[in-house]
Amino acid sequence: MAARTTKQSSIPSVWARPQRESDQPALSRAAIVREAIVMLDAEGVEALSMRKLATRLNAGAASLYRHVATKDELMELAVDEVAAEIDVPPADSADWRAAAAGAAGAFRATALRHPWLSSVLGQAGLAYLGPNLMAFSERLAALFSTAGFTKPSAPIDTLLSYVIGMSTTEAAWLTTVARSGETEADFIARLMPAAQQAAAAHEHLAEGYAEAMKAATDPVALRDEKFAYGLEVVLDGLALRLKAPGS
Repeated sequence: MAARTTKQSSIPSVWARPQRESDQPALSRAAIVREAIVMLDAEGVEALSMRKLATRLNAGAASLYRHVATKDELMELAVDEVAAEIDVPPADSADWRAAAAGAAGAFRATALRHPWLSSVLGQAGLAYLGPNLMAFSERLAALFSTAGFTKPSAPIDTLLSYVIGMSTTEAAWLTTVARSGETEADFIARLMPAAQQAAAAHEHLAEGYAEAMKAATDPVALRDEKFAYGLEVVLDGLALRLKAPGS
């Protein structure tokens, strides 16, 4: 009996196949990704298309497809490219919290420079095959291993879940503000009376909105304070787990 042969399915990631040479010397995968990031930063994920990107690059769509097969692959590449901007402080067992806080702050800053990042990070296929994200994950693993965590993937997942969640919400808020054409302080001042009225019948909410109104003159500081508070709670929890058996 003849042996049956099966076609091995390819890994659905841009990192799993070699780059192809371009028929246009000026067009490269790097150039395509750079322009895609410019579009993503300015217009968001929904506005990005291979056709529009090709037009901006003065190239045919077929030329782009020689380097990037799909929009999903393009997003993998864009995510990995901006991940190079995230700095992770050196591992330090004496002050791992400060290093972890620095990494979290760097991630947040990158996510706010690129408002689309957090919302697509979990949808980027096998994006962790990308060299920059792999290096980022390795530095975090070294940080938590040096701190004494026997399973560094657990604190990494915990920290990143908090940062990605907060950054997604914050980036969406800032995108809404930007579309209004107002400053953040002016936007809040216009929104707050309606919010206070809606919360008036709810004692604790009303107190919260009253405090928020006082701080609205410096919304950046208020967002920083909220992020720092939540981060401290996360790090407090990780510190307790570090003392537990099998951390």
